[in-house]
Amino acid sequence: MKAIDIICVFSAAGLPDDEIEKGKDIKSISEIHQDGNEFKVTVTAGTKVVLYSFTVGAECELETFTGEKAKTVVHMDGNKLMVCLKGIESVTELNGDTIINILTFDGIVYQRISRRIS
Repeated sequence: MKAIDIICVFSAAGLPDDEIEKGKDIKSISEIHQDGNEFKVTVTAGTKVVLYSFTVGAECELETFTGEKAKTVVHMDGNKLMVCLKGIESVTELNGDTIINILTFDGIVYQRISRRIS
């Protein structure tokens, strides 16, 4: 599978074209707080702020790209968080000051690499 642009993933997942166009150049900042198996993740993209709270291995409710909420379970294997939400598989690897996130949907793969800023 070839890694491609996130716009293809958004489009395939059903995000409307006008929403994709509005958000394609917005940078996001993610804050991740971990306390054992408890995680709190705050994602700020432009003026939108989304808070995700979950416990590894327990059912939780997360929000999709389209704003829809769905129940799922986040799993952890070593330093990787794995979740499937509405057909989108997400693997997030926490490695020192680097976060590698791989999204897979309907055969489309997107990889994003983020670095710690503080």
